[in-house]
Amino acid sequence: MNPMSICTSSSSSSSSTKAWIFHGIAVGAAVAVAIGAHAYLYLRRPGKFRTRVVGIIPARFASSRFPGKPLVQILGKPMIQRTWERAKMASSLDHVVVATDDEKIADCCRGFGADVIITSESCRNGTERCNEALQKLEKKYDIVVNIQGDEPLIEPEIIDGIVKALQAAPDAVFSTAVTSLKPEDAFDPNRVKCVVDNHGYAIYFSRGLIPFNKSANVNPQFPYLLHLGIQSYDSKFLKIYPELTPTPLQMEEDLEQLKVLENGYKMKVIKVDHEAHGVDAPEDVEKIEHFMRERNLS
Repeated sequence: MNPMSICTSSSSSSSSTKAWIFHGIAVGAAVAVAIGAHAYLYLRRPGKFRTRVVGIIPARFASSRFPGKPLVQILGKPMIQRTWERAKMASSLDHVVVATDDEKIADCCRGFGADVIITSESCRNGTERCNEALQKLEKKYDIVVNIQGDEPLIEPEIIDGIVKALQAAPDAVFSTAVTSLKPEDAFDPNRVKCVVDNHGYAIYFSRGLIPFNKSANVNPQFPYLLHLGIQSYDSKFLKIYPELTPTPLQMEEDLEQLKVLENGYKMKVIKVDHEAHGVDAPEDVEKIEHFMRERNLS
């Protein structure tokens, strides 16, 4: 198939499969101990804590690895449409918008019914694009979910899971999801790895295998974690993020999450059972189409 096919749209939504949230949402007495009684009582007040949630899908045409990636056709629909349809299924989102600097992407999205915010070409990453889009929205939101457009089979349950995790962790400004890493992806730099502490907060992200043992081999007994691109932010923190100076680890790994950690902010992580199907290069399109045909996903 031609990855640069002209955008066409279809109204049928893709089938949803269930993602099981294993951990990361600590509530009740455990939260009271961890964050103190005052914060706990505040957390329990209905309608007061991080209740308004917007999902933003950042999309740009000029990708260095895969130009025009949001418009690539996946079984007859542009990838950005498939991502938008999955996001619309999430019960935690009050609104879903596409943020882009490209009119071709904007026209395509409007064609299948998405709301679009035009952002500047100067945004250095998806987080900054989400922040600019947030400032242009008429309504105010407490949480912004950055939904990666190159994960067209993202589970709505994962979106809901990271939102609930951030709502239940007042000491965190950021939440994200991980899943089990396949051994064949251990040394793929496009598959970002993550390690977390015993309380479900991120310690580090890397394009290399972490943890790395002295044998330099994959340990089949170790539960390595693959980072899924979806993440949510407290909207107040999102306004601060672009003003933070780029950090050494962030620049070395080319991972924006590291700037959050290097500046001392806390990031909540949930583990989910999800077979990741990101589209990083043109050859990934055929793989994801094969997967969808096998499972009769339209």
